[in-house]
Amino acid sequence: MKLKSCLTAVAVTTLLIAPAFAAESPGEVYGKLFSSQAEEVVAAAEAMPADKYDFVPTSGEFKGVRTFGQQITHIAEAQYFFFKGFGVKPTIDPEAITKLTNKDDIVKALKDSYAFAEQAMKTITSQNAFEKIGSVDGTDTRASIAAFGLSHTNDHYGQMVVYLRLNGIIPPASRK
Repeated sequence: MKLKSCLTAVAVTTLLIAPAFAAESPGEVYGKLFSSQAEEVVAAAEAMPADKYDFVPTSGEFKGVRTFGQQITHIAEAQYFFFKGFGVKPTIDPEAITKLTNKDDIVKALKDSYAFAEQAMKTITSQNAFEKIGSVDGTDTRASIAAFGLSHTNDHYGQMVVYLRLNGIIPPASRK
């Protein structure tokens, strides 16, 4: 219940700040947030060398965590899971993403998943933002699912940053 309340608050706040985005639609606001997030996540994915995609931290409590590559495929697969109810059809089989092991294929899948999510964002209007469209991890409106999608990816991006730094790589977003 706390998660749902928190996500609803994020969604409402996002819609309230929409006027600051030059009176754009909620879909355009969410789309810009996803586009900005995509830039950071894709840049981080591209920064890790291909031979480190199977990297998992070993010093500390990291038993059973995802590899760097699995963090990315999880984000990509989750985009399709979260936004499947928005009326946009994927151009790939989302379940095939988890089987990818090649860096180039994984990064392409990530980029494609963001394109899919951004298409889903375009369907959010002031009229339908809070209509229930189906339950996704405890959220059920376009606005709350979009907020959850952003939050979920930020969690995994944070883990990616740790993996990069443990390999002596400064995340691209920190290089500015």
